[in-house]
Amino acid sequence: MSALVPHTSATLLVATLMSSGLAFSAQAQDASPWQRDSHSAVRLLAGSRSGPVMLGGIAVQLQPGWKTYWRMPGDSGVPPRFDFSKSDNVEAVTVLWPSPTKFDDGAGGHSLGYHDQIVLPLRIVAKNADKPMTLRADISYAVCEKICIPVEAKAELAFTSVASTEDTALSAALDTVPKPANIGDPNALTIRDVRRDGKKDVIVDVAVADPHDVHLYVEGPTPDWALPIPTARDSGTPGIKRFAFELDGVPPGVKPDGAALKFTLVGPDKAYEFNVNLP
Repeated sequence: MSALVPHTSATLLVATLMSSGLAFSAQAQDASPWQRDSHSAVRLLAGSRSGPVMLGGIAVQLQPGWKTYWRMPGDSGVPPRFDFSKSDNVEAVTVLWPSPTKFDDGAGGHSLGYHDQIVLPLRIVAKNADKPMTLRADISYAVCEKICIPVEAKAELAFTSVASTEDTALSAALDTVPKPANIGDPNALTIRDVRRDGKKDVIVDVAVADPHDVHLYVEGPTPDWALPIPTARDSGTPGIKRFAFELDGVPPGVKPDGAALKFTLVGPDKAYEFNVNLP
């Protein structure tokens, strides 16, 4: 049996379906299709198109038990690499990195990275704010469980929305990126002091109300530095958590004195980034 739909109701039904389709189309334009491999998927996200500087993102989904790496992978692992050179009307892209998690790497050390899902925010500068902009990314990363598998992906996305459906997700991801800080800042969690102990040891004292679940990571001034993950030591002082690391992994022929180090201090709900010249 067929049912007759009044003309007015049919018009409303068509209008509703059309508006739903337009909404779906608009949402689809704010994210590229997922590029999938056997253990992960990756896509680009576009924030609102407003002015010469825009927010975008690289979204990664991982199967349970699998992980991928931070910009500094730790004792083992492969950092992701991104090439945006094939983009249209893009002057520069800066990848912003949410705080990593520390994993047992299965070989007696630790790696740094992400599990389940992560959005890496992108700060994108357009060459001309009034012209169309398309972001193209060649993405190289590794996914690891007990073994590591390299992944290569390509993604493309035009930035067209005045009000993107991905703005909320991108803002949430931006909140997980460590905030710039200086030694001695009046935060509940901060680095109080960085000093040398002999020629090879570096001591970092962190002021913290609760020392549990507080981690410190260190990077050299260039990617060829491979400094170890700092380990906790007893400070003997309430409210101070002490970390230490040796100056191993310094490139051959390079003197570490005065080197510009980047420290990332991660607490349960706050994270900060410090740029410090090594004493």
